[in-house]
Amino acid sequence: MHAKVQAAAPDHGPVRKPRLSFWAIWNMSFGFLGIQAGFALQQSNVPRIFETMGAELDKIGYLMTAAPLAGLLVQPILGYMSDRTWGRFGRRRPYFLIGAILATLGMFGMPNASVLWMAAAMLLLLDVAINISMEPFRAFVGDMLPKEQLTTGYAVQTFFIGVGAVAASALPWVLQHWFSIANTAAPGQTPDSVVYSFYIGGAVYLGAVLWTVIRTREYTPEQMRAYHPEPEQTATASTGLRGFVHDYLNMPKIMVQLSAVQFFTWFTWFSMWTYGTATVTQHIYHATDTSSALYNDGASWWGVCGAVYNAASIAFAFVLPLIARRTSRRTAHAIAMLVGGLSFLSIYFVSAPGWLLLPFVGIGLAWASTLSMPYAILAGKVPARKMGMYMGMFNMSIVIPQVVSGACLGLLLTQVFHGDAVMMLMLGGVSMLLAALLSLRIQESK
Repeated sequence: MHAKVQAAAPDHGPVRKPRLSFWAIWNMSFGFLGIQAGFALQQSNVPRIFETMGAELDKIGYLMTAAPLAGLLVQPILGYMSDRTWGRFGRRRPYFLIGAILATLGMFGMPNASVLWMAAAMLLLLDVAINISMEPFRAFVGDMLPKEQLTTGYAVQTFFIGVGAVAASALPWVLQHWFSIANTAAPGQTPDSVVYSFYIGGAVYLGAVLWTVIRTREYTPEQMRAYHPEPEQTATASTGLRGFVHDYLNMPKIMVQLSAVQFFTWFTWFSMWTYGTATVTQHIYHATDTSSALYNDGASWWGVCGAVYNAASIAFAFVLPLIARRTSRRTAHAIAMLVGGLSFLSIYFVSAPGWLLLPFVGIGLAWASTLSMPYAILAGKVPARKMGMYMGMFNMSIVIPQVVSGACLGLLLTQVFHGDAVMMLMLGGVSMLLAALLSLRIQESK
């Protein structure tokens, strides 16, 4: 079903942006299922691939910074460019499609890398491609929906993020236990369960994005000007690099407040993605030999943990708007960060694989809120014609803490915690509690 777009007449004054049907929101968000499938496979399995190829645990954080560094360079530029793009395929959709094609190539190449530097190069390609798709998707919701539907729009997007991540995270375990695909390999090689998972993920990525590209129509530039009329000087002030720098230095105050929350939130997520595999294999399975069956069972169980927190985020994606309606978006986000932080801290006291899944239900609440509430708060506060650029700038608040995390956690792991990976998740828990406190300082107007 296509998103129905009403004609607008700019010369008759401001026009109210129409409400979209549930199925229109569904179609415009469906592509995120594929994007998140690729992202989840990367986060669940790339540290495992790096370890298998001989990377030392304290160096994996440096390798994983390819993802945030790609975002730091790509997302603001892509946001700026997509604000100014219009052609046969629309404003944002060309970027969805280009990113999906490149990401599929990266996913096919990643598990077939034969040496560590090739795996790192594939990770960089994959991250650049995911960012090309992901950033315009964030702005897409702000483009298409009226303010009263923004929370719903980001909740549906979070639902698809959860579905894609659940299926992708659990794929190696499913292929091993349901289809008897080998979960071990010779030293230095990637198990077939991981290889086939990346092949499936690449196909899902491309197919889901194609669904959104084909089934959704964007508002024309004339309609966007009618829905968001701006003074001429505002419409022409910010152009080129100089305009970009001006807008960055004069970003909305609420964006600055949210960025502080984002720093401590994403410091935690990077810690989990980088050291989650090692935490499970060390702390729960007591295995360090990457070619052993016990290690690979633990690594696959980490994928199951990823499936659990993403499955929980699907349910919480529709609970959070109800909490926000009764309180506020900032309060809902603070509650989610509090639960997430305590859940991370509880992992230290878990010793059995089955019980490990319980904290990840609480982590799912934090993940659902991370993916929706900050964007719902921000989308209604920035100029519509600069939505992509400001969303790209805002995503720098995701990138910077991950770079900081990647730069310092390896040293802390070896010099302070003597290689005990679970302590990296404990630091993440403390960081998320700080994010909860800072959430309450957001000055969100009704």
